[in-house]
Amino acid sequence: MQADALLTQDELDFIQDMQHSPQLNVADPMSSLRVNGDRRIQSLLTRLVANEQVTLQAQFNNQQISFPLQLVEDEFHALHLQIGSPEIYEDGPMLRPWRLSMDQPSALLDAHGKPAGLLVRDISFKGALVEVRGLAEAPPRFDLRFAPGGIPAINLRGRLRRRIGPDLAAYDLSRSPAEEIERLREYILQAHRRAHPELHAQVSS
Repeated sequence: MQADALLTQDELDFIQDMQHSPQLNVADPMSSLRVNGDRRIQSLLTRLVANEQVTLQAQFNNQQISFPLQLVEDEFHALHLQIGSPEIYEDGPMLRPWRLSMDQPSALLDAHGKPAGLLVRDISFKGALVEVRGLAEAPPRFDLRFAPGGIPAINLRGRLRRRIGPDLAAYDLSRSPAEEIERLREYILQAHRRAHPELHAQVSS
């Protein structure tokens, strides 16, 4: 290496390792969005995103994928459009969030990491179908942790929508903390990638 090189060999090796890291082949849930075209259109889009909920919509088979646009200020106080984690819906008589069906029901855990008698069968970013075990009935509310497969626990607050027979209940998750719902969206997105690799093929290529 030349004496006046800007990077050491260790730094170059690190950059090369990062370039070959599989993590770089996964779309950043908050990736930047560059808009080319007329400045007036860019200005209009920026004003809309600042004041209204703006999304990009895509259709795939019987699914609708909605990407929220957000304005983020960088360290130089410049505003940039960024894409948030998508919301995935299933088309049908009613548009409803895409639900992940668990291979095995996943126990919701209490603050001590112990099963709380509720097991998630299906989950979306808006709600969950829960199996009740060892409890007299489905509780009207819960504040528990969702951690299937050993992922970092996602704290969820559920509100009972309806009981379905003696041991099933549907819960609304909309009162969960926003940052936890964002983590749940990302978990569901990863599951959607596994279920529909043809849709996400270009992301991982």
